[in-house]
Formats: sequence, C-alpha cells, structure tokens
Amino acid sequence: MKRLVIFTVLLALSFCWNCAAQLYVGNNYMYVADKYLFVKQDINLQSGGNIFLRNESQLLQGTAGISSNQGIGELSVFQEGTSNNYTYNYWCSPVGAASASVGNGNFGIAQLNRPTGVTTIASTPATILASNVLDGTSSSSDLSIAQRWIFKFLSASTYSQWFYVGSAPSIGAGEGFTMKGTSGTDATTVLGVQNNPGSKQRYDFRGKPNDGNIDVSTGAAGTMTLTGNPYPSAIDLNMFLTDAANTPYIDGTALFWEHNPAVASHYVANYQGGYGVYNGTTGIYTPATFDTYDAAGNMTGVGSMGNYYERRFCPVGQGFMVRAIASGSVQFKNSHRVFKKEGVANNSEFHRNALDTESVYGNYEAIPNVAGTDYTLVSKAPTPHIEINTILNNMAVRQVALCFLPDAVDGVDRSDSLSPDVGSNLPYDVYFYLGGTEYVNSATSFDVNKRFPLGFKCANGGVFRIQVSNFVNFSDTENVYLHDKATDTYYDIKNNYYEVILPAGVNNTRYEITFLNNVLHLDTFAANGFNVVQNNSRQTLTISNLKSVGLQSITLYDITGKLIFDNEKPELKSTYLFSTAGISDAVYVVKIMTTDNAVFAQKITVSNTK
Repeated sequence: MKRLVIFTVLLALSFCWNCAAQLYVGNNYMYVADKYLFVKQDINLQSGGNIFLRNESQLLQGTAGISSNQGIGELSVFQEGTSNNYTYNYWCSPVGAASASVGNGNFGIAQLNRPTGVTTIASTPATILASNVLDGTSSSSDLSIAQRWIFKFLSASTYSQWFYVGSAPSIGAGEGFTMKGTSGTDATTVLGVQNNPGSKQRYDFRGKPNDGNIDVSTGAAGTMTLTGNPYPSAIDLNMFLTDAANTPYIDGTALFWEHNPAVASHYVANYQGGYGVYNGTTGIYTPATFDTYDAAGNMTGVGSMGNYYERRFCPVGQGFMVRAIASGSVQFKNSHRVFKKEGVANNSEFHRNALDTESVYGNYEAIPNVAGTDYTLVSKAPTPHIEINTILNNMAVRQVALCFLPDAVDGVDRSDSLSPDVGSNLPYDVYFYLGGTEYVNSATSFDVNKRFPLGFKCANGGVFRIQVSNFVNFSDTENVYLHDKATDTYYDIKNNYYEVILPAGVNNTRYEITFLNNVLHLDTFAANGFNVVQNNSRQTLTISNLKSVGLQSITLYDITGKLIFDNEKPELKSTYLFSTAGISDAVYVVKIMTTDNAVFAQKITVSNTK
C-alpha cells in the first residue's frame, strides 16, 4: 500500500489534506488549521510524530472494520467543557493511549493536558488531584483535575451502579465518562481562545486517534449506557441512532445530561439536573427538566428547565446516554463520521448554555463525510412539530412535543421518545401516555381528528399550567385543545394557558390533546331545543328538551372531574329537574349525551349561600 511519509513541518494547511491510503508521520509534526484531514486507511505516528488539529480541524478516516492505527506519537485536539468545579460534563475521548500495538487504546484522564501553544511538542499534563480532593482548579500555570468525579455507567439502571474510574487508564474506546470542571481562571490564550475565563475549561486530548468499528455493549431492556462520539471528528448522530446494526439494541434516542451550574455544592442532595432527549428519527431535541435528588440519588422534586441544543452532528468529545431495548452491542463506524464545526447554525453543539435561535431552512451545504452522503440533498428543515410546555406546580417546566411524519405509526415506534424520567418517583410530571408508559415526544402522521392521551403525575396535589409554546415548521391546524374527558370540556391552549388542579395521584386517562373542539355549542343546542338553567334561589337545575331528543345520559361533574351524579338512559321528557340543595357552592359542568352520540357540556355555578 502507498504511505504518505511526513519528514518536514507542515504549516497551516490552506486546503483539505486527503491521503490516498495510509498516513505515516516520523519525527516531525503535521499541523491542520480550520480544515479536515482525510486518511483512507490507517495512521502510524512514530516517536516524535504528532498531528495537531487546531481551530476545530478534524480527522476523518475511511477504514472499514477495526482500527489498525498504531504508534507512540500523538494526535492533539482541543475541546472545551462547560461546567464549573461543582457540575458534570459527560465526555467520550477521541483518543486512547499511544502505543506501538495496533488498534484503539484505553483512555485515562492523565492523558489530558493544559493547552500552552499551537504546536507544543512537549505538552503540559494536567495535575491529577488525590481522590479525596473535591475541587478541580485552573490557573495560568496549572490545570488540576479532581479524579474523584470520574465515573462510567455501563448497562446499568440505578444510581448505585455508577462505576468509579478515577485516574485509571481503563476507559475503553466508545465508553463515556463523567468529569466535573474547574474553578479559577487561566488567561493563557491559544489561537484567540482563553483556556478558562472562569467556568469553561479547555482541555488538550492527546493520544492515538480512535478509528474504525467501535463496539459498546448494551444490557437488558431498560438499562442505560454512557457512551458518546469516540472519534476526533464530528459524527452524524442520526446515522448512529438509526443504523440497522444498532436498532435491535437501543431505542433510537440519545440522552444528554444537563447540570444546573447555579448550584454550588458537591452533595447529591443539592444537585439539580436532568436529561435532554434527542430522537434520531425525528431529529427533535426536548430540553431537560431539572430534577432534585436525595443523598441516594433518588429524584425528590423538580427545578427549572434546561436549554435547547442542536444535536444532529455530535462534536468531538461529547458524551451521552443510550437506552437499551435488548442485550447486545451497538457499533460506531467510520461511516458515521463527518467534518462539521460546532455551532447552532451547524446543528452541532457541545453542552452549551445558548438558546437555539436558528430558523433558516433549506438544504445543508456540502459536508465532507466518510459515507459519501450528499448533504446538499438533505433538508435542514426540522420535523414539523408542536411544543407544549407545562409548569409543574410552579416549580419547573416539562416540555413535550407532537411530531408529524408521514410514515410514523399511531402506536409506539422509534420516532417516539420515552421520558428520561420514566418509572421514576418524580413527584410532578406531564407526559404523553402511549403503550402503557410515559413519552416526551409522540410522532404520528397528521390527521386533524387524532387525539393524544396526556398523563399527569401529582404526589401531593398540585397545579399544572399548560400551553403551546411553539409551532415549528407546522401550519396544518389552527387550534390545539386540552380535552377534559370527564367533563367533556375543551380548553384552548394555543392562545391561552389552562390551569389544571389535580389531587394526589396519577391520571393517565382523563386528558388528551386534540385539534378539534367536538362539543356542540350553545346556539346549536338551542336550535335543537336544549336549555340548561341553574336556579340558585330554588336550588334547582332545569334541563329543557323541547324537541324530545333521545338521551343516553345526563351527568354533573365538579371542575376536578369528580362525578356528582349520573342519570343514565333517562326517561324521555321535555323537562328534567334536579335538586342542587345538597351540593357545595362551586362551578360544575353539566354534560348531556344524546342517543346519536352528540355531546353538550355547559358550566353552571351553584350558590346555595343565603
């Protein structure tokens, strides 16, 4: 095979460097700035041989199969975390330990360095603090990492199954890990970027570049595994999540941890955080609802809501969770790799605290990639969807989304996203109730007559304020309603919020989202001879049926949905009288159903106070 042998220093490449087959770097270095390097086969970095990827340069490799990279030279690539010394980022290293052996190597945080120059051969390793030291620090002379917070999570389901790693070089290629950030500042500037302006530490990952097929084991259905982008390039996350080799083992979503940086504590009981959910079929990202925890890691309450992020093109170093649907393994492949710089407009963000304001559609530009995908034929337009926000008992916001795809089924499939808190003891929550469980995204083909069950979880009684927050690339309906099936009342939640007051418990059947208000209006029923009058002085409810329409039932509910009385199959009369003397003063809903299934619901006010 041909080899490209590098004997001289290559300064900033002004073009994209393509190697016909292999890349061999001897006792010198290759410097790539603001571009990508594509190598069709393996890379051999000899002693003193280095590749410096700078200004978001990336490395693509075309190997089909397992990696055959080798050598004790190193690739260096920068990435910035976004957490302070109290909060976690989820990571996945793009490099392993440099060695003469062939293949990907393990990673350990001792391979992290403090950036000191553009092409610094003799790097400055981070100081690894003792395991009992809580706070990582950053200064213009030192980067100190607290190894106490380095954990893995592999095929597990409970908080106690986080596996401590510390500084051990035992993180396999494709395995994610947690790491808290640093306190302090490092004013050292490399290529116009400060190492740490106060809470966003930049790290220099150095080692043998990961390449080829990388397998990550999945456990039994319902377990989670912390993994992430394992390459020194971006990946198309949709390709990974929908790859036919992976769909038998994971549910098609990636979960991204968000940790509230405003909480300055290392105690789990003080944490506020949660998982945002990205669906690889719809491309929809649902922000995290920040939960609170007890000392054992159990959810005890809800806090605020996280941010929006563009997730399709997963950047270098980004870690995320996948949820298993069967035991086996998923595989990252070079064919998932693309050259895509970070940024909202590029649909690629590491954990960033910035709201997505990108709204320009059209097709992607030409994106260099290994699979040969022509992205100029791929639309950037988001999947049409409706975002619905619910304030949970005045403490937090849960967002759910209705997504519309022509090929999506009405039942559950991979275009639906399970709630990240499914099965938890979260005291307050809202979700779509599908297939007997909780979802934050429901995808289907659009039909104005469809209805979507909305479930509520309420530990001690509470208030839920619900409203449509956004129509995204969608205009097929003018209205969105919350339908209370108990009272057959429709509430407009597109133009106003509606406040649901519920007692303690779980209610998965009472409410649904609809696009049509199917209750017949008062003037329609008046034309058909119906009239409903509450006479409080006589403590009597009178229902007139002047055209002798056959009735299935006459029912009365309070505003919480509690049934007050139910008169089924009443005798055909022109007038029905009901005493309200024993009913508490309140607003009630009268519901009339005719024998041909027409429904009429009207509010009345009972006031027996003299």
